[in-house]
Order: sequence, then structure tokens, then C-alpha cells
Amino acid sequence: MLVVGPNGAGKTNLLESLHVGTQGFSPRTRADAQLIRFGAEAARVVMHGMRGAVAVETEVVLQRSGGKEARMNGARVERPERLRSELATLVFTPDRLAVVKGGPAVRRAYFDRALGRLLPAQAGVPAAYGEALGQRNAALRRVGLGLSTRDAVTPWSEQVVELGTELVVSRRRVLDLLGPGFAERAGELGLEDVSLDYRGEPLSTSALEARLDRDLDRGSTGLGPHLDEIAIVSGSRDVRSFGSQGEQRLAVLSLLLAESDLIAESRPSPPLLLLDDVLSELDPGRREILAARVAGRGQTVITSTSRQALPADPAQVIEVTPGRAWAA
Repeated sequence: MLVVGPNGAGKTNLLESLHVGTQGFSPRTRADAQLIRFGAEAARVVMHGMRGAVAVETEVVLQRSGGKEARMNGARVERPERLRSELATLVFTPDRLAVVKGGPAVRRAYFDRALGRLLPAQAGVPAAYGEALGQRNAALRRVGLGLSTRDAVTPWSEQVVELGTELVVSRRRVLDLLGPGFAERAGELGLEDVSLDYRGEPLSTSALEARLDRDLDRGSTGLGPHLDEIAIVSGSRDVRSFGSQGEQRLAVLSLLLAESDLIAESRPSPPLLLLDDVLSELDPGRREILAARVAGRGQTVITSTSRQALPADPAQVIEVTPGRAWAA
């Protein structure tokens, strides 16, 4: 599906609504109030579609007061974000370049979300580690204030090591899964010899104990996977520091396509792909490669200011003007 319209017409808003309706949250912001029309108290997204041969209907209601409710096939979903465990959606937007251009925290968050999609049994590990880390940091601060003893830190150190080790193993497994497809998709698009490189210091109870005094001075834990880096490398170059913006764009797009392939292999139906303004900085040859890659692989929604930007005949064209969208 190709969504066309002038800049500022609402094409990105349409893609954002598709993400909210299938995942329960926006890819742009976690502040739901920003998704509600000015002057309104609520917003509602209703979607009808097919998952394989099975009809699916979702409804997500957002309240300016902060409440949010989701339903799938009429049944209330415990947490709206749980929709993503049922429906897979992957999105490319220009701000996703931060996955390459941003700091290590952005990449850790990206690959931890991929972990949840590709290794559902380990989906809760990042949050569990984060909770244990928060408890250890709180214990460190209490000791620093003289409200507790150093012994109170030990149980949380053990939890951080146990869950941190599990998180690193899971992250490395995700990189092993993504790596071959990432390299292949990037090679097709002209970004050669790419790889994903996990970088972090080994975590152990003895290592935490050895740096306890420093952690007490800081009031935070200075070792663990919350500080690790996942580098995106092309040959010997770190694409973050030495890649052009075009190469960084190709790297993010290649990651998305590689994950899409893995999800399609492991689930009954391929994911919904939302590609916002992905064609504007691709040359004609790469546009053709991308069009061929997404053809026939499930539903893909691409936005553009021009029909001619897509070198293929889309199954459907949606015209967008401010406040209105219709099938052309």
C-alpha cells in the first residue's frame, strides 16, 4: 500500500495510528496525551484486518486523563501494550536513525524490543533486570545516607548478576539471529560487510564486590548490561561514527527487514511493515531493490509525497490531505 500526499498532510499520523492500533502505543512518544486532537478529551483507533485466514479487530481508546483501554475481537486486553504479543508491527521513521546515530542506550532499547518479539519466552528479562538494578541502586543510596549496612546490597548484587547474565545471553542470541539476515539485506542495498558487535565487561558477583566502594560513592551500579554497547559495524568502521547518513539509513532499514524475515518464519503471518518516508533518500536502484524485497511478504505501508517514487505498482494507493484519507 502506498500512502501519498504533500508534506504535512498527515501521512505519518496515519502510520502512527496503525502502530497504536496494533501495538497499543505510539512509536513516536509514550505520552498518550500527545496523540489526542487539540480540544478533545479522548482518541480512538479501530482496525479490521486478517491474520492469515482469521479476521481480527482491535480497538484502542486513549484518554487525556491518562487512561488507556484496548480490545481485541471484542475482549478487553489486560494491558494495551500486550497487543504486540499477538500482532507484529515494525516501523521505519526518519527518527529511527537514532538507532545508529544515537547513544548506546538507544540501541540497547531497540534490541531489547527485538528480543521481546524474537524470543517471547525471554521478553520479561530486560524489565526484570531493570527492576533488580533499581533495587540495588536504592540500596546503595541508603547505605550512603547511613540508613542501611553494606550487607543489604549483597542480595541485590546477586539478583543483578543472575538477571544481567541472562539478559546478555538473550541479547547475544538476538544478535546471532539477526546478524546473517542483516548482512544479507544490507548487502543487497549496497552496504557491505556489516555486522552486529556486542561490547560489555563481564559481570560477576566478585566484579561487583570489587567496585562496591565506587558504586557507593556514585549511588549507582557502574557495571552491567545497562551500560553495554551494541555496535553496528561496516568492515572496520563503526557506522555510528564513520558512516554517512545514507549508510546509517540503510543500516536501520536492513535491521528492520532482517527482523521482519525472522518474524515471518516464526509466526503464522508476517508482520505489518510501516515505512515512513523511506524512499526520499534512496537512489532509483535501491528503491527497486526495496520494492522487490517487500513485495508479496505481507502488508507493507509506504508513505511518499509522490506516486512515482515507488518503482512498482502498489496493491492500493491512499491519498491523504489534511483531515482526510481515501482510496485513490
